[in-house]
Amino acid sequence: MNEPTDTHQKAIQINLDPNKYGVFAEIGAGQEVARWFFRAGGASGTIAKSMSAYDMTVSDAIYGPTDRYVSRTRLRAMLDHEYSLLVERLSEKRGASTRFFAFADTVAARSYSRREETHGWMGMRFQTHAGAEPSDILLHVIMWDRDPLQQQEALGVLGVNLVYGALHHFERPEAVVNDLLDNLSIERIEVDMIEFHGPAFQGVDNRLLALQLVEKGLTNAALFLPDGKLVQPGDMLYKKCVLVERGSFRPVTRLTVDMLDCAKAQFIQEPNVNGADLVVLMEMALKNLSSEGRIDHQDFLDRVDLLRTLGHPVLITNYGEFHRLASYLFRFTKCPIGLVMGLPTLRELFEEKYYADLSGGILESFGRMFKSDLKLYVYPFKDPATGSVITAGNLRVAPHLRHLYMYLVENHFIQGMRDVNEGGMGIYSRDVLKMLQAGEAGWEEKVPPQVAQLIKERHLLGYKG
Repeated sequence: MNEPTDTHQKAIQINLDPNKYGVFAEIGAGQEVARWFFRAGGASGTIAKSMSAYDMTVSDAIYGPTDRYVSRTRLRAMLDHEYSLLVERLSEKRGASTRFFAFADTVAARSYSRREETHGWMGMRFQTHAGAEPSDILLHVIMWDRDPLQQQEALGVLGVNLVYGALHHFERPEAVVNDLLDNLSIERIEVDMIEFHGPAFQGVDNRLLALQLVEKGLTNAALFLPDGKLVQPGDMLYKKCVLVERGSFRPVTRLTVDMLDCAKAQFIQEPNVNGADLVVLMEMALKNLSSEGRIDHQDFLDRVDLLRTLGHPVLITNYGEFHRLASYLFRFTKCPIGLVMGLPTLRELFEEKYYADLSGGILESFGRMFKSDLKLYVYPFKDPATGSVITAGNLRVAPHLRHLYMYLVENHFIQGMRDVNEGGMGIYSRDVLKMLQAGEAGWEEKVPPQVAQLIKERHLLGYKG
């Protein structure tokens, strides 16, 4: 039988299955998910209860007090309460033959009084078979429709996709993720965080799911901590100063670390930078992950494991252009942002061929990138052929761009890094990778000690011991 992609058909198929029974608790955008099951017909076979505790006092009385009503904490409290109550009341009567589930969402949707970016949390707690311990799928969404009714509609479709995926495809988490935007698009709703937990997902690596969100176009960026826990970017970056180093990190080298250390030493001296509110991110764009048109998932996990040794969160993005990365970061903060790069990357920024898709060309790109408090921190480059060192201060760009470049340098939008370790200038990740894969001696000296140890212990990145 073909899998249904139509929202109505998904709701009907669930309604006609007598072995699935659950509760819907929705706050903030109507009861749009439950509505689909009621409209499809046969909802009495699926819905034990549908409720919406809009009033804060009522919500606190049911789920407990909270500082933030649209949060992961509130979502978990809703799932805990509704699922426990469902099992307590119905397990004796139908627990032997029924897979119980609880669906919940808490949303700050667009309204007459709310015009800023709207978002919400959505989750599903369910049994894989009757009597089983439950598993969870949690996700964070951003709603881009400008009309409140359209936002409600999109949320309803997404909720049905989540319920259907959890109940029918839990054995294939990648299929659950792929189908979340059936009958939707990223222009309407974005899923920028997802987590799978519980006995049904013992072998699931949520870092791969974060990559899949970006790779499959459900979001343009996903963020996770050094321990692998996925986080909603807005929660971590809100009103923070941000320093970002982009790279392929295949592998992390001494040069990687020195670039970050030198940039941080200069960044924290900026007048508006508060070191206590500084977030350092290691960013990998999809173009730095793909090889021959595809992404090797094991290779991705190897790189992430090596980055963990530096202790910084990892950001996966679909932003090839730096001005798009800057716009993304400024969605969450108006504090200073620093981008860390090597001299070759800076030279590429002044190649006009990369801005053919912008009507304003390179000027539009730089206008977008530097319109807020952003600076580029540039690591010098030693030419292997001549041995000469090229810095942000002596870089030559195309003659007709020289004055633009000097304007950015003289106003400190572009800053060369000081006090660099000249001994690390000749280290290139691609050379280190070839050495460790070929079993050549000496590569260990070009990477941090903890990175070398991890590569050897786990034979990462194709290491030949």
